[in-house]
Amino acid sequence: MDGTDGTAPIPAPLTGYGEPRPEAPAEEDGTADIFRAVGKQVKLLRERAGLTQKELGDRLSYGEDQISSLERGRRIPQPEFLDAADDLLGAGGLLKATKEDVAAARKKARLRHPRWFQDYARLEAEAVEMHDFSTLALPGLLQTEEHARAVFESRQPLLPEETVEQRVTARMARAEILHRWPAPLATFTIEESVLHRPIGGRAAHDRQLEHLLRCGRLRNVELQVLPTDCEEHPSLGGPFTLLTPKHRPQVAYLEVQNISRLVTEPDEVRILAARYGSIRARALTPRESLTLIEKLLGER
Repeated sequence: MDGTDGTAPIPAPLTGYGEPRPEAPAEEDGTADIFRAVGKQVKLLRERAGLTQKELGDRLSYGEDQISSLERGRRIPQPEFLDAADDLLGAGGLLKATKEDVAAARKKARLRHPRWFQDYARLEAEAVEMHDFSTLALPGLLQTEEHARAVFESRQPLLPEETVEQRVTARMARAEILHRWPAPLATFTIEESVLHRPIGGRAAHDRQLEHLLRCGRLRNVELQVLPTDCEEHPSLGGPFTLLTPKHRPQVAYLEVQNISRLVTEPDEVRILAARYGSIRARALTPRESLTLIEKLLGER
């Protein structure tokens, strides 16, 4: 359930409200240039300091793939990262000075989502709580750039390269919600079968599993796996997401085969919330789930 996986609809599918879902992404606003420029500065300073991406990530508590994405302008740098990197790399305030421009660009970056997804993206950005049940694909918020690119490149009909890059950038920007402060409470329950599909190849899949371990160890994130051998399944109807925006009631989001629906009717949301509780009760605990992912990595 990641919201930006739709292919060009032929004919145009309908949303849950009966309106054609336009596929064209929102008009470019130039914000990507800002992220790329800051990324190039980080790369130049890192190389001047004689550090690899992994070494810089280790010192700042970031993954190597996160540093790589940031340097390429695919990941939006957070203010705390710019502060810490500036001090560590001896930038003399160069990176800190970009914070205001980056913050302004971040607000505009959401417009890169397809228009049909923007309402959900805005609610997600305000969320103080989010709960995601995934049955066929990894949640977009937990995907690596490499995994996300493989997902978009495999779409049928094929997406144009420019659209693939826009979608990857938008997805990486969305993922920053898990690292902001104050951080939302986020739970993810994933069908075990999803963890076995090597999207992008075995090496890319291993890096994705490693990323899941890092995400699952965040203080605000609980990651659970629903075992394939579970004999009782309370939600064979498919994936869904529950969101609680700040100062607003909980909503749900459904998306399947180019059809999406934002659910706001209280009784429908309540039923999905109760269903999610039943799903989590049958899943492995967060600690058991991370152990399972570690075991999958060890079997390579």
